Amino acid sequence: MPTILIPETLYTPQGYRKGLAVAFDEKILAVDTPEALSTRYPDAKKIETEAETILYPGFINVHVHLEFSVNRCRLEYGDFMRWLESVIRERDTLVNEADNAVMEAACRQMLRGGITSFGAISSFGADLEVCRRVPQRVTFFNEIVGSNPATIDALYQDFLHRIDASSACEPQERITPAVAIHAPHSVHPVAVRRAVALAKKEEMPLSTHFLESSYEREWLEHGTGGFREFFRRYLKTERPVTTIEEFLAHFDGYPSLFVHAVQTTEEERDRLAAEGHFVAHCPRSNRLLGCGRYPLEDRRVSVALATDGLSSNWSLDLFEEMRAALMLHHRAPLPQLADQLIRAVTLDAARSIRSDAGRIEAGAPADFALIRLPQSCDREEELALQTILHSRGAEAVWIGGEEVIK
Repeated sequence: MPTILIPETLYTPQGYRKGLAVAFDEKILAVDTPEALSTRYPDAKKIETEAETILYPGFINVHVHLEFSVNRCRLEYGDFMRWLESVIRERDTLVNEADNAVMEAACRQMLRGGITSFGAISSFGADLEVCRRVPQRVTFFNEIVGSNPATIDALYQDFLHRIDASSACEPQERITPAVAIHAPHSVHPVAVRRAVALAKKEEMPLSTHFLESSYEREWLEHGTGGFREFFRRYLKTERPVTTIEEFLAHFDGYPSLFVHAVQTTEEERDRLAAEGHFVAHCPRSNRLLGCGRYPLEDRRVSVALATDGLSSNWSLDLFEEMRAALMLHHRAPLPQLADQLIRAVTLDAARSIRSDAGRIEAGAPADFALIRLPQSCDREEELALQTILHSRGAEAVWIGGEEVIK
């Protein structure tokens, strides 16, 4: 039996609309006036929300490392290399202590914030069991990492095993298998070529960390800087395995998600835009690791917003992430920036991971987050900003037409 949901305001791809309702079962059936929907679906269950409510598509956090969810105070911030050294030092402890209960709690935290879909960056496959049983849709990015040519075959076989495991999930578990290349400095070109070819063949979502810090650019361009000592110490090499240009060429013709991209040049962003790629912007992570600021004002590349994992953040709350972005991008006009950020956690986020969610339109999944403002706001141009400033969670959440938080 369909349900008709009647909020005070509805957020659509065309903007905020009053006087509209949405009819749905597992998917959205129609968007129209309550009267028209009642005539069309006379037996539908009706839910009329209270005043000051806005119905959004479920929010999407495109980039999360669940496997480090146990971290609170163990890792060092302020400088990317110092943070990376602390990750190497604490990695085994953090991964071993991040049991299913810890990772599930992180997913539930996201759910309470209206996040109905997320991209899980999985290095080891340890988070698959949790992702299979939480209610959210999960784009499960099986990550490949390793720059030593002697270990490519073994690493790739392990990667394929994890791809197979995520591909074997049942439809009701809402798992979409996907491919993640760790970063240009950390994956051998042969492995990149194989993994990207697999993503293209199977039409899987494809993601990579890219030019997160100035250390990465210096290493890839000159073979110098902080990464030189890091690679010399841990991998016994003093030469980068690729260049920025060579790495980007692997993704040509297949729109992909480039995470961070803080240190990209205008020319590189030109190329990302020309190829239809997306950027995952993680402002709090970038600030904590001393990476700089992605130029969000450069509108050529579509941007999704993400929290990154708890290894470089203190929460997986997209509202906190949006508030941080408002402060970080202090020169942007507030209403326009707020509109961009709402799109970055809905429609643009969905497009970046090849998802049909992120929009309230007929045919889309019935994933919703009901948000309540503390007071009425009649200025449509400020609804996005007021939502970001005042939301501390969702009043109710639906995934696939099922109410999972009341």
